[in-house]
Amino acid sequence: MRHTLSVLFENSFNAIPRIAGLFSGRGYNITSISFGQGEDPEVTRATITTDGDERIIEQIAKQLNKLVDVVKVIDLTYEPFVERELALVKVQATPSTRAEIMQITDIFRAKIIDVSGKTVTIEITGKSDKIDAAIGMLEAFGIREIARTGAVALKREFKK
Repeated sequence: MRHTLSVLFENSFNAIPRIAGLFSGRGYNITSISFGQGEDPEVTRATITTDGDERIIEQIAKQLNKLVDVVKVIDLTYEPFVERELALVKVQATPSTRAEIMQITDIFRAKIIDVSGKTVTIEITGKSDKIDAAIGMLEAFGIREIARTGAVALKREFKK
């Protein structure tokens, strides 16, 4: 099962390699990983998606919490949370295919962010399945390049 972990850790030398090394050293797969400064400039937030059963995820969380720099580990999987990913997709485009590419872009609520004589670059944000679907539709035109972030996620605070 896919799990989304939110890890807060102090900005210190080698913190990121230690976190990534924990996964590789124990044979755990990282599906995606995103790092960035959070609300506190001294603390970095990592969103890590990984696969595993409850026992494996519990073990990962325990091992992460043992790392000196880690402040907090939250498994968002069973909590209400919002998650987004970003992809930049450069697609071959001719004058005859631009209109169709623009229609697909609109359907997925994406944005055209760059145009040249031969290509169109599209920014797509959303859940990974939306990005996968958009890329699947754009493949027919010839994809030249893709740059894709990992997921970023935050727990929802709204309660009914």
